[in-house]
Amino acid sequence: MLMSSLPQYGFINTCLKSLVIEKFGEETWEKLKTQAEVQDTFMTYTVYDDAITLKLIQEACKILDVSEDAMLKLFGEYFFTFCKMSGYDRMLQTLGGNLTEFIENLDALHSYLALSYQEMNAPSFRVEKRTDGAMLLHYYSDRRGLCHIVPGIIESVARDFFNSEVTMEILTQSEEKERTGKKEHVIFLVLQKAKRPKRKTKKTTNPESVDSHKDKEKARDVAFQKTENYSALSCCPEKKSHWDIVRSVVKFGKGNLLHTFDPVYPERLWVEERTFCNAFPFHIVFDEELRIKQAGVNIQKFVPGLRRPGSRVDKYFTVVHPQVTFTIFSIRKFINSQFVLRAHREMLPDSRRNQPMLKLRGQMIWMESIQCMMYLCSPKLRSLEELEEQKMHISDIAQHDTTRDLILLNQQRLAEIELSNQLERKKEELRILSKNLEAEKKKTETLLYAMLPKHVANLLKEGKKVEAGEFNSCTILFSDIVTFTNICSACEPIQIVNMLNSMYSKFDRLTSVHKVYKVETIGDAYMVVGGVPVPIASHAKRVANFALGMRTAAREVMNPITGEPIQIRVGIHTGPVLAGVVGEKMPRYCLFGDTVNTASRMESHGLPNKIHLSPTTFRALQNQGFEIVERGEIEVKGKGKMTTYILRQNLYATENEIMGRAEKQHSSHTDQTEADDLGNLASKTIAVMKHADSQQLLTTSSLAYEAEARLCNGERTKGDAEQQLSDQTRTQHFSDGNAHSSFCVLL
Repeated sequence: MLMSSLPQYGFINTCLKSLVIEKFGEETWEKLKTQAEVQDTFMTYTVYDDAITLKLIQEACKILDVSEDAMLKLFGEYFFTFCKMSGYDRMLQTLGGNLTEFIENLDALHSYLALSYQEMNAPSFRVEKRTDGAMLLHYYSDRRGLCHIVPGIIESVARDFFNSEVTMEILTQSEEKERTGKKEHVIFLVLQKAKRPKRKTKKTTNPESVDSHKDKEKARDVAFQKTENYSALSCCPEKKSHWDIVRSVVKFGKGNLLHTFDPVYPERLWVEERTFCNAFPFHIVFDEELRIKQAGVNIQKFVPGLRRPGSRVDKYFTVVHPQVTFTIFSIRKFINSQFVLRAHREMLPDSRRNQPMLKLRGQMIWMESIQCMMYLCSPKLRSLEELEEQKMHISDIAQHDTTRDLILLNQQRLAEIELSNQLERKKEELRILSKNLEAEKKKTETLLYAMLPKHVANLLKEGKKVEAGEFNSCTILFSDIVTFTNICSACEPIQIVNMLNSMYSKFDRLTSVHKVYKVETIGDAYMVVGGVPVPIASHAKRVANFALGMRTAAREVMNPITGEPIQIRVGIHTGPVLAGVVGEKMPRYCLFGDTVNTASRMESHGLPNKIHLSPTTFRALQNQGFEIVERGEIEVKGKGKMTTYILRQNLYATENEIMGRAEKQHSSHTDQTEADDLGNLASKTIAVMKHADSQQLLTTSSLAYEAEARLCNGERTKGDAEQQLSDQTRTQHFSDGNAHSSFCVLL
């Protein structure tokens, strides 16, 4: 499981992702994933190209500004931790009682894991002990440049499992000529230093204490028991030496001090040749010249050529693992490795040549006295399906051979892996669906928020009823296009649609700049309100600035007939309204009250390219830095005579500020921020007009005009103070009583 043993599998890439997120944060992984152009999720048992892993490591080195060697070592340290977190900790701990045994059994672990990870291409390890006590670790791999992962893993294993510190140094790095694969051969010098165990502080006890008295009594009882044992043994009729009696007493006590074991070998082997070949049906004995001396009965059945003694074993088999040349010298060099041999297809009977090739897995045992090698093996099978493909049966395998149990257990394991793969695929599909659903949800919310106020839309989404509310002070604006009826009669419908779309898009953008709410559009009529649905003190000023922006934006929209800029009329009125949601199928947030009618009258009685103000709006804009002229007294349908006004300009805001355009230098009246997400404007950055009450939401809609004026006066900037105008609203009166004719002449 260690050391790049699964580079093609998603397990390795998942480990690398976990390392980056845990050590450097989620943002670093997102950046790394983007630069490496890889997917976000990797399936554990899915095979991926090695290039993905290498590219991730290379890009990580660039982003983190570390060397590739340091990154690989860090990855090795974390890979060991990740394996333990993934449930392999107990398996790893049982590999050996010390670091040397642990490393020597890594190849066996890789061989076992290959049952689950069938495409696994693991490295190989060999330990060589020097006379000075140091250890040489031979590392073989066919993936060049990954050897720096080894120190990270081995050092972590030594610290965690064996409580020792290890330093590793590369002595040589070359290509192994005698190996047929895994040609990179790196030799590490491993120096191991055990950590000193912490001394336990002895507790001082009072001799007179009760505990001390109990300890003394216990010691006397143990001594008495040993004396009794000795007496019993000495009375035994069997004659024993003094040391035999002492040894028996020690063994009879708490512990066994005998740590050595001397096996007993018979003078002759009490197994006849026929019995041995039947008891071990899969084995081959060959000499230094690779000539076959004997073979098990079942291996002869599947490879009939082995029945002829004297044939060369390399004529029938090739070494698959470890990938070395088939010579006695190479085999003895890797004698501690598990060997996998594969039969040559042309040497099999005709009936078996179309089947998958027979593979054997087992141990090479060198017999020094007869200078022969015994290969004690079993068929390399992973499942019942492979057993059937080889036309074998469980009965062909010796009863003592664990391959029987392994096939059955691994059949269940493969079924669990398939279920795990299905779960991972479903999980990934759900993740993608959830991501797409979230994107669609955002689109739906954006559309909903474009139709209704945000807090109103949220209430409707929750299934709650939206109560109608009264607003004692708000400012409503209406606008329409001059001679719109004539334009419609002379143009194609698509031209009208394009013209209105261009104009309304510009107006919609301005609603974000000045934070006013777009109520609706009917034909060429455009309606906005300030102070609704969120009450705010500067609603009149916001709507006035919006109207100035509308007038400028309208000049950029051309009349399809004349090719000249269109002309609009704008009317504004301030007063109380009642607001609420109307309808269920296509709910709309509508305004009701005389204020709406009066605002509409201001628009219908207005003049081309002029902003027509009612008396209440004029009072709300007084001392707010606007240039306003008196239009005079006019007859308003349904209202009688009214003294109305014309808004000309904002004295202290530039055109760029009114239009929400970014400027090179920040003005005292603007704040370059990102506007709210409205409709199709979600991707645009808008400079929003700054107001003193931008962050202050009023708790009640019955705000008096006096309080509103005080809040608005509080937003006077440093530039306003420098002007120190005694009257910031300049009002010009017409000389005669005919307001209409005089206004038309002068303006």
